Amino acid sequence: MHKSAYSVAVVGATGLVGTEIVTALGQRRFPIADLQLYASIRSAGDELQCGDVRAPVELLERARFDGTDLVFFAAGEHVSAEWIERATAAGAVVIDISPLCAADPDVPLVVPEVNAAELSGYTTRGIVASPDAPAIALAVALKPLADAAGLVRVVCSTFEPVCGAGRRGIEELQRQTIELMNGRSTNNEVFPHRIAFNILPHVGEFLAGGFARGEVHIVTGVRRLLADPALPVSVTCTRLPVFYGEALAVNVETARKLTATEARNILRVAPGVLLQDDLETGSYPTAADAVGQDATLVGRIREDESLNVLDFWLALDTLRKGAAVNAVQIAEVLIREYL
Repeated sequence: MHKSAYSVAVVGATGLVGTEIVTALGQRRFPIADLQLYASIRSAGDELQCGDVRAPVELLERARFDGTDLVFFAAGEHVSAEWIERATAAGAVVIDISPLCAADPDVPLVVPEVNAAELSGYTTRGIVASPDAPAIALAVALKPLADAAGLVRVVCSTFEPVCGAGRRGIEELQRQTIELMNGRSTNNEVFPHRIAFNILPHVGEFLAGGFARGEVHIVTGVRRLLADPALPVSVTCTRLPVFYGEALAVNVETARKLTATEARNILRVAPGVLLQDDLETGSYPTAADAVGQDATLVGRIREDESLNVLDFWLALDTLRKGAAVNAVQIAEVLIREYL
């Protein structure tokens, strides 16, 4: 029997993603009976508003998840690793935004517009993983094309903002920009090189073979979300001196020829997609346009000279659909279909 309202906890409630989760829960009128907010000692004692509910921020060390229905983990991989099993052991269902469980075959990796049926597998470990932002954008745009024409290969470059590194990333870009504009030298604390007025050709530490961790996460996520473990996916991640909003340049080969017009018609009605593709009026999505949007923006669709190949451009809000809103959408499906 479904409940009329649910006990919800947010771990990392005062971080960029955690704050956005609280906001999205209120905006989407999620039925909350009780709200528990957890963070570090720096934020303990603060209060956050979630719709009609106002709740204090408590120390995570004091967290007790008995009687909690849903716990959002938005505090990073290390916190998830330490606390998730405590939440599931208490009977809560966990929605994890970190990459900790994204490759675990016993944990569903879900974008509701793409593979909501996978949520039925949450009972195995009591956990659902929400992918990182580029994988979400790619899956939302590629799923309808895959259904229509099949996929042979995907090549993608991402252009990611500093908010992906949290508030410290935002503060580093702010500080370096001010220093450079005033003729002073800069130092790096968050990023391996100067980020202001620069582009870094990787996101996350480098792994064996020269791949960056962010690239591996995207490849794994896209293959899982599209249920195509052998799909060739090549990704290059870059970090730009942009605070919020990200973009992706995508080259995709389909099994059957799709014209640009056909692709536009497919994507125009695809769930979670907002098509902005009219070059006569200068309509195409930018990363700035995506900020505040809950859709994945698609534009600049064109036919490559290669057979059966399309190029297009994606943009999305890293913190909303790229993290918080996707997690809340997962919760909405869980309470509607399973809890």
